[in-house]
Amino acid sequence: MKKLQLASLTLAALLLAGCGASAASTAESTSEAVSTEETAPAATAAPAPAVTKAQAPAAALPDGIYNAKFNTDSSMFHANEAVDGMGTLTVENGTMTFHVSLQSQKIVNLYPGMAADAPAHESDWLQPTVDTVTYSDGTSDEVYGFDIPVVAVDADFQLAILGTKGTWYDHTVSISDAEPAAEDAAAAAVEIPADGSYTCAVSLEGGSGRATVESPAALTVADGIMTATIVWSSPNYDYMLVDGEKYLPVNTDGNSTFEIPVAALDTALAVTADTVAMSTPHEIDYTLTFDSATLAAAE
Repeated sequence: MKKLQLASLTLAALLLAGCGASAASTAESTSEAVSTEETAPAATAAPAPAVTKAQAPAAALPDGIYNAKFNTDSSMFHANEAVDGMGTLTVENGTMTFHVSLQSQKIVNLYPGMAADAPAHESDWLQPTVDTVTYSDGTSDEVYGFDIPVVAVDADFQLAILGTKGTWYDHTVSISDAEPAAEDAAAAAVEIPADGSYTCAVSLEGGSGRATVESPAALTVADGIMTATIVWSSPNYDYMLVDGEKYLPVNTDGNSTFEIPVAALDTALAVTADTVAMSTPHEIDYTLTFDSATLAAAE
């Protein structure tokens, strides 16, 4: 009887040991599974695309002066017929500015942008210059011109206009067919008129637009050197600078009159005129252009 009890106890102990081992094995498997899940490497995220800052378009032309065409979307807004749809493009330190003479003085301001934005940005309005244009029949007229900032040639941009009635209008314009003006200047320099006395239409650009010069001007050629007589609309100019040389008035009464050298016809001549009309003398930069098509022997 005792042997039977001992055998029963032994069997029970073996069964308990087997169950414990099974439970331990199950727990160990579960622990390994959990450990595997916790230590699994996270998926590598794809790198975000690099963001680059948009660059401002650079001037496509080297520094210099060019003749260029002014293209618009309206027959009511265009370059004056006397300049055949053209204007002067100046590139300085990579910045481009286009000067164009319009058909009249009915457009009083321009705005580089949309008409809806113009009223809130009055400081950005482009102010007119007074340009003298000469037509094919020899008659002259004073019209408004504008210096327009240009980001790129051969590309459309928005330019709003303000008329005399006070309403802004949207327009799309572009500057194209730019050709170096230096070539024209070189050709004009070769074609200096024979020695003699002439008259020649002259246009003035720059300043506030209030000053003018008499046109046509007297032009004298001696030994192949051209000298123009410039008569201002004011008696308040006390000297002029041309190519760094100072020129004084040749008269004492009436409007200020100067005799200055002219390097070439049909190309802008940069000059500086000092006015004493203000509280202190003030130098003002201008350009003078002599139109060879109007050259005529003086009577």
